[in-house]
Amino acid sequence: MDAIAAILAGGRSTRMGRPKAAIKLANHALISYPIAAAQAAGLERVVVAKRGSELPTVYCPVVEEPDQPEHPLLGIVTALRHERGPVLALGCDMPFVDEKLLAWLASHLETTVPEVGGRLQPLLARYGHEDLELLEAALERGDALGDAVLDLRPKIVTEAELTRFGDPERLSFNVNTPADLSEAERIFEDLARQVPSVMRAEAEAEADAAR
Repeated sequence: MDAIAAILAGGRSTRMGRPKAAIKLANHALISYPIAAAQAAGLERVVVAKRGSELPTVYCPVVEEPDQPEHPLLGIVTALRHERGPVLALGCDMPFVDEKLLAWLASHLETTVPEVGGRLQPLLARYGHEDLELLEAALERGDALGDAVLDLRPKIVTEAELTRFGDPERLSFNVNTPADLSEAERIFEDLARQVPSVMRAEAEAEADAAR
């Protein structure tokens, strides 16, 4: 897999009201989750952020994007300019991305974008260096992120395809607002309760098989 995972942390976080990358979720910085998932997927990682962005300690290179324009395309464009190869773009606010999904997306040879709930997920997508010129032009025009990605004629991954990696809504979950953060905390609590029950079920199955 040649794609580099670029974790994008240059947004203003206006809906959250404070920088998202360093927000604590289950005692860990929010950005640490996509970084860890990319590492588990066997991908090299960089963080793309603006000069002076509030970041926790990250154990991977930080690529500085320009101060202007303030546009979600800028992080993708900056990563493609820096890496000169394919990039797997990830929002810094995605705590439930799955490493197997990331490895699968990175293995594609064309621009690949999941679609969940009828919406493209451009910040959970694989881009090639050949996309750079079109994305730079879209950035210059100020095109909407979704429109710019559609112009690339990407391979679109359906929800049915995503289900092999888990619940598509959860995989693509973004923490954009305080309410989203509360929902993410609830999901973590649910997952923590599920783990012991799953382990008990597996132990009971093993015991039944041994009888």
